[in-house]
Amino acid sequence: MTSVVQPKIFGAGLIALDLVMGPDPETPVRSWAGGTCGNVLSILAYLGWDAYPIARMNGDPASDRVRADMARWGVHLDWASCAPTTHTPIIVQQISRGRDGRPKHRFSWSCPHCGQWLPAFKAITVAAVEAVKPALTDASVFFLDRLSRATLTLAAEASARGAVVVFEPSGKATDKLMAEAIALAHVVKYADERLAGVAGVMAEGSATLLEVQTLGEHGLKYRHRLGEELSNWVHLGVVRAPRLADTCGSGDWCTAGLIAKAAAGGQAGLRHAGPSGVEAALRYGQALAAWNCGFEGARGGMYIVERDTFEAQISRLLRGEIESLTDTPVMVESTQPIACPACPPVASKPRASKGLRAERAA
Repeated sequence: MTSVVQPKIFGAGLIALDLVMGPDPETPVRSWAGGTCGNVLSILAYLGWDAYPIARMNGDPASDRVRADMARWGVHLDWASCAPTTHTPIIVQQISRGRDGRPKHRFSWSCPHCGQWLPAFKAITVAAVEAVKPALTDASVFFLDRLSRATLTLAAEASARGAVVVFEPSGKATDKLMAEAIALAHVVKYADERLAGVAGVMAEGSATLLEVQTLGEHGLKYRHRLGEELSNWVHLGVVRAPRLADTCGSGDWCTAGLIAKAAAGGQAGLRHAGPSGVEAALRYGQALAAWNCGFEGARGGMYIVERDTFEAQISRLLRGEIESLTDTPVMVESTQPIACPACPPVASKPRASKGLRAERAA
């Protein structure tokens, strides 16, 4: 009997610990692996891919929590602690509701207990390159959302071996690194709220086959070079969310859906998908994003909905059947503190005092 070979993705970029504080002050703070790269890889593992983050996690509580959470979904951690290791970034997401009742969120990079800055992102170094290179042979996709010389070197290596390079810029990087990333990436995706456009994406000589700009509640637009020439911009209206609890992470779900449906076969598979396949993949990604809006946190639904129910709900969304999602709350176990490196070594205070508390790893 022939074994099924799962598509493989490597990713280097923002992998953080998300501390999610809901609008109900009585709900304990939830802690999940997050960051753009962390979310995309975790979602793809949930969808059946072999996912390999390349990071510098050390042995601090945040790193341990991120590793435990990613392992829960089958993410492979072979390259998650590349030398030199360092603290895992911590991001506080606070969800509230506006006067119109709609949810909104904001992010904080400072400790709500002591006020000091929480650990920030640090890119992988050249020390990781030689260690990871041999494993890239059969990769379908290499994902990056933060730029460094080491990350671009690995992306170029993966591309040379047939992988689709997916670049999701978080903002402006140095001109030299950004130009290299744009020239190298086959898929460039970004949000209009962060970037009005990315110069050079479809310039002659760039590898870009697909450019996607998400437009929030107005859907997305894209253009491609999967035909004989560069297409015009194509607009896809939004897939309506059955319930709106939190929009955080929906862009990551859209990215993961696009990758899952259009890039499993690497560069050859993306070209074979063609314009119709890319449109279907983007629509699938939009359905995932709409589904995600029904839950708090960037991947909150993964902790609530069984996989077969998830598949059924996505199928209904793609057919235009708007239904209510489950109202079952996230089950939070007794809590343990996630230490801020700047805080004194004392027990965290309850949430009413804005202390950092997080759910125990499942």
